[in-house]
Amino acid sequence: MVRLKERFSLFFNNRWLVFVAAMWIQSFAGIGYLFGSISPIIKSSLNYNQRQIARLGVAKDLGDSVGFLAGTLSEILPLWAALLVGAVQNFIGYGWVWLIVTGRSPTLPLWVMCLLIFIGTNGETYFNTAALVSGVQNFPKSRGPVVGILKGFAGLGGAIMTQIYALIHSPDHASLIFMIAVGPAMVAIALMFIIRPVGGHRQVRPSDGFSFSLIYSICLILASYLMGVMLVQDLIDVSHTVTTIFTGILFVLLLIPVVIPISLTFSQETRVPSEEALLSESQKQDPGVSGHDQEIIFSEVEDEKPKDVDLLPALERQKRIAQLQAKLAQAAAEGAVRVKRRRTPHRGEDFTLMQALIKADFWIIFFSLLFGSGSGLTVIDNLGQMSQSLGYDNTHVFVSMISIWNFLGRVGGGYFSEIIVRDHAYPRHAAMAVAQVVMAFGHFFFAMGWPGAMYIGTLLVGLGYGAHWAIVPAAASELFGLKNFGALYNFLTIANPAGSLVFSGVIASSIYDSEAEKQAQQRHPGQWNGASFLSSFLAVDEPLKCEGAICFFYTSLILCGLCIVASILSMILVYRTKTVYTSLYGKSRT
Repeated sequence: MVRLKERFSLFFNNRWLVFVAAMWIQSFAGIGYLFGSISPIIKSSLNYNQRQIARLGVAKDLGDSVGFLAGTLSEILPLWAALLVGAVQNFIGYGWVWLIVTGRSPTLPLWVMCLLIFIGTNGETYFNTAALVSGVQNFPKSRGPVVGILKGFAGLGGAIMTQIYALIHSPDHASLIFMIAVGPAMVAIALMFIIRPVGGHRQVRPSDGFSFSLIYSICLILASYLMGVMLVQDLIDVSHTVTTIFTGILFVLLLIPVVIPISLTFSQETRVPSEEALLSESQKQDPGVSGHDQEIIFSEVEDEKPKDVDLLPALERQKRIAQLQAKLAQAAAEGAVRVKRRRTPHRGEDFTLMQALIKADFWIIFFSLLFGSGSGLTVIDNLGQMSQSLGYDNTHVFVSMISIWNFLGRVGGGYFSEIIVRDHAYPRHAAMAVAQVVMAFGHFFFAMGWPGAMYIGTLLVGLGYGAHWAIVPAAASELFGLKNFGALYNFLTIANPAGSLVFSGVIASSIYDSEAEKQAQQRHPGQWNGASFLSSFLAVDEPLKCEGAICFFYTSLILCGLCIVASILSMILVYRTKTVYTSLYGKSRT
């Protein structure tokens, strides 16, 4: 009995259990990606026009991205308390919206609706912060895969909840809003005591590579399954029994990863490995050098290396820098060199937010993210109207599709960018530049409005947008350190709603309503003159609707150009940080 209790204690404190629980929370945390599905319901129920819906979309984006409070509370409160706060906000915000849409509560002004959407979606920042903080602390040597997988499941949340909504089979479309209010809150409360740091740096195992491979395999199977189910339900009128079976299989796939902590805990090999396994060979050979000194030695390399080193071939440059690092470490250990304490850190060291804000690299990342992810978020927010303007009745299909491609973009972005930095010691933002070019092609397909362009555009924009959120957090932690990662990451995420505010709230909505007005004038030429237009607009029973590819033609071309600018900024960052990544990862390849 005592032995069994020890096993259960090991299981509860296993870092893989925490990681799997974080994946489950993230699977229901991507509520913002369902805005494209609920916006038509809100629009028709409250008689909003496209500009008003865009305002709600911006409020949603702000709530999804402004995580300063979540980051601050996660440092003061235990992670379970942060999750509880997020669950309460999610329930109150979207629960009240559901009451208003269904007529159970009086209609409120637009600014109050924006506030409710902001509060409800802001609960997602607490889920994200708790999941990422626990993941990075428990897997300090696997930041890229952990961030990519966790952010990937957040992107997949829209498809998962859409499938659950299909199981409910409610004729009342407003029930989707109710599910958004209740579902994530229930999951977060059920798992909140599992999400915490558990000393993951002491649980490093040789089998970790295989465990990550298994997680990646499950991710691909899950995405492929959801895509197949979505296409079947779109093309064929399946019965409720079949939908129940599809949803049951989905839950089984989500539960499979728990096999990893179970097998690690109850296998005969179970033991707590020594922290010594985490030390590198250089650390073992130079025990006189403190961890703090080793961090500072990295900055000394920037000053001590010859200027012609940067002109050498990549492999030779890596060898020279690694040799210089080793010499400085040896000299510091022997006391021959006094390691300088700097007032301002160098790239690769721990920055505070204020220190990062005066660095050009930080702002290059910010504006590259603003143009790239902001354009993708504009598509996500307007996906319902985009598909309707091209004659598609079932907007949920495209919301599910972009959720799946977003998921694969995040998982794939983390995986391939990790190969770039680990195997080639090359800056991670090279993968970002490729993702942004892919997004540019996606926006071009949306602009053209060709048959099937919605499917291709959704694929390309979803993949590229998702890659941003696997690459940027890892790159920020590499260039500006992990100590203040929460503050740095939450500031960078402001780029998302900032881009959406301009691209969706101003550009896309204005162009849409302008084209809708032109079409209305053509249909009723006598009713749309001068001041009569305003009165007709305010009194019309049905909100203005635009039909055809012209509705988002100019918007999509603008977004295409912005993605190209973002890609150029990413390549500028690659050029500026080559030596940093050579110093960080080059030594492991020599």
